[in-house]
Amino acid sequence: MSTSEGLPRALLKALRDLFGEALLTRAADCWAYGYDNSRQQALPQAVCLAQTHEQVAALVRLCARHRVPLVTRGRGTGTTGAVVPARGGIVLSTEHMRQTLDIDPANRLARVSPGYTNQELQEAAAEHGFFWPPDPTSSAVCTIGGNLAYNSAGPRAVKYGTPRENTLGLTAVTGSGETLVTGGRTTKGVVGYDLTRLLIGSEGTLAVITEAILKLTPLAQARRTLQAAYDSIEAAARAVSDLMAQPLTPCALEFMDAQALAMVRDYSELPLPAEARALLMIELDGSEDAIDSDAQQVRRIAANPGCLGVELARTDEEVARLWRTRKALSPALRNVAPKKINEDVVVPVSRLPALIGGLEALSRRHGIPIVNFGHAGNGNIHVNLLFDPDDPAQQAAAEACLADVFSLVLSLEGSLSGEHGIGRVKKAFVDQELSPVALDLMRALKRQFDPQGILNPGVALPDDPAAG
Repeated sequence: MSTSEGLPRALLKALRDLFGEALLTRAADCWAYGYDNSRQQALPQAVCLAQTHEQVAALVRLCARHRVPLVTRGRGTGTTGAVVPARGGIVLSTEHMRQTLDIDPANRLARVSPGYTNQELQEAAAEHGFFWPPDPTSSAVCTIGGNLAYNSAGPRAVKYGTPRENTLGLTAVTGSGETLVTGGRTTKGVVGYDLTRLLIGSEGTLAVITEAILKLTPLAQARRTLQAAYDSIEAAARAVSDLMAQPLTPCALEFMDAQALAMVRDYSELPLPAEARALLMIELDGSEDAIDSDAQQVRRIAANPGCLGVELARTDEEVARLWRTRKALSPALRNVAPKKINEDVVVPVSRLPALIGGLEALSRRHGIPIVNFGHAGNGNIHVNLLFDPDDPAQQAAAEACLADVFSLVLSLEGSLSGEHGIGRVKKAFVDQELSPVALDLMRALKRQFDPQGILNPGVALPDDPAAG
């Protein structure tokens, strides 16, 4: 069965001429491109497997001419429904755009096509003694294009920053099909507005990224891992604040709350103190000469009143054992609630105790178990609401609880998303964080970049009431 019914015949003919066998119109082929890692899905009318910048530019011009929605995606690892073609139209997959992966050690940069995975880039950079700091959990499968579209970061962002801080320039196609080149190969430059940072995190609503120039960082000589257990959330949060207030910044500072620890105990045989109410995973990197003294300094700071113990790993086997606690959580969550809600809110580090305490209160009020973990060093916590979406009562309670979660986060001067983006699932809440003036300016930018409104329509920003 073909899905292309409703597309203009002239557009279909032009797509066949442009893509040949890389144009998919059978429903069985297109369904695989109609969903991401959220629970949303929709059947695209066609899927284009682009390989070159020229194909993307031609495709965008065709869609603009015929006013057909165009949704760009990598491998669909996002969690917000941003690449779901809810309004029909065409899905552009960039996973086959793999023409360029060049490492330039002399200038500490890489030129990369959007279809390469994060892991492929890391392996290529490591051969020259470098890495790209963003490291999402899905690095083995997520693409560079998706990392840039979402500003996806990961644990290392606490020390090294997000894609916005680690991208020098982009080549992209605007919604009118024009080629846009931003930034360059230098780490400094103040000519004009910073369109590079504007496009990163815009979730495909302003332009389609077809190549990136990324800033690389030298690999550290040594690394140390510590695990600290605490008898209360407050003690763990104080440790986070103390660790982030001293000159030695960890390259990862991960947090797990009491619910997360209980789940790990139930679904694994890992030894954890029975009285532990919070856990920190701390990772340091640096020079071989200084790493051991740095680790001892961090150990002293982490061992505050309320700390039940700090374990320092000294071998690869010990490091793997400590991280096994954190890695056991995701399988446990999938077993308990395969259709959970996973939000990635962020608050100032000093507000972490208030956030976790507030979430515990919301869990009791709505009768919805909440498991919290994430990147404590920059206040980015993954809030997991566990419920059965097939139960109408639980579905309603979870939706009410989620709204209260967002209200709590904003009351603590936080943000609705630290790295997952807004997509479709959170856009109804965006006007609670952004002012009307900011939203009007953002909608004006959208119209400037995408005059026909074809790029990922209905994503990231609330619908404009004035648009009717």
